Amino acid sequence: MSTTKTRVSSFSRNVPNVTSSQNPGLKHGPNGTTFMSSGISDLDKILGGGFSLGSLVMVLEDAEAPHHMLVLRNFMSQGLVHKQPLLYASPSRDPRGFLGTLPNPRSFEDEKSRDPDPNHDNNLRIAWQYKKYFGEPLPNISSSNGARHDYCYDLDLRKPLERQFFSGVHVDCVSIKDLTNLTLLQDQCATFLAQFSRNESNISSAGRIAIQSFCSPQCKYSDKEWQMLSFIRSLKCMTRSSNAVVVVTFPPSLLSPSCSKRLQHMADTLLSVRAIPDEDKEMAQLLTGYQDMVGLLNVHKVARINTQVPLILEATTFSIKLQKRRFLVLECLNQAPVDGSSGNSYGTSGGCSGSAKAGPLDF
Repeated sequence: MSTTKTRVSSFSRNVPNVTSSQNPGLKHGPNGTTFMSSGISDLDKILGGGFSLGSLVMVLEDAEAPHHMLVLRNFMSQGLVHKQPLLYASPSRDPRGFLGTLPNPRSFEDEKSRDPDPNHDNNLRIAWQYKKYFGEPLPNISSSNGARHDYCYDLDLRKPLERQFFSGVHVDCVSIKDLTNLTLLQDQCATFLAQFSRNESNISSAGRIAIQSFCSPQCKYSDKEWQMLSFIRSLKCMTRSSNAVVVVTFPPSLLSPSCSKRLQHMADTLLSVRAIPDEDKEMAQLLTGYQDMVGLLNVHKVARINTQVPLILEATTFSIKLQKRRFLVLECLNQAPVDGSSGNSYGTSGGCSGSAKAGPLDF
């Protein structure tokens, strides 16, 4: 009696990981990495999925404008929508009042308003219909409570976060204004992160820590640079062994160059934001869509956990724009045309042969 031997291939199909229904705010990535949404869908795509669990994210503030608050608000609000516990530390006297400024998720009516105009060209409408075949997520509405289960929600900056998203979520608010040292804040962070100890087999829950203006002059410890460096080093170690993400913003202009460089070096993911002055006419002539920009975001470093292969980005500087003055979007910088009438940023007289004479084969 002969038996047939089944041939087994050593290759396995690469099936994209989907977000678990138990943890809608998390997404699995390569090399065993689990991502948490930054709150900005464009930033998640730039970073290859979002913020890695167990990573420390640092944002360099701009002394001219508080654009870092846009990143911080979206990060905090995204976690509350996904029912993820939050620890927020701020140099203000009443940090809990800042929760009233967090943005609300885009409503389903706004999603339907993004549908293409039926009067548009047929080709455009057909192309829009095929978006679902190219991996773009479609709105998913739960039948139980009407809440969408997306990895990253679009957040409306003009609508405050509804109170229903605060119910059942553990939120701690800490004022670091009158702290003479960082011992109390370190103990609170350790207690918070102890709830999300790393378990490779199952991720039951994840948490977020947001620390605003860590080196602000309102803090009494702002002149103790070595104490701040020691705190960030300890916080990074605690975060690495937990299922949480920590975002810290700080003003580098108020620190010595050596302290600022050390803080940036300890970050797993390093971002910086800066404002665009209205009177910068040279930049207005250089970039397209300059009038719609509210600032610039630079990606200096991207966290790479469980691998030594660096992530090479196509671009590192992105424009910060407000779509419909409500939704935060990031776009690559595009050079404005040299001749505004032609709309072409390249010279029209240059041919393949290098001659200035135009011919039928010049392009």
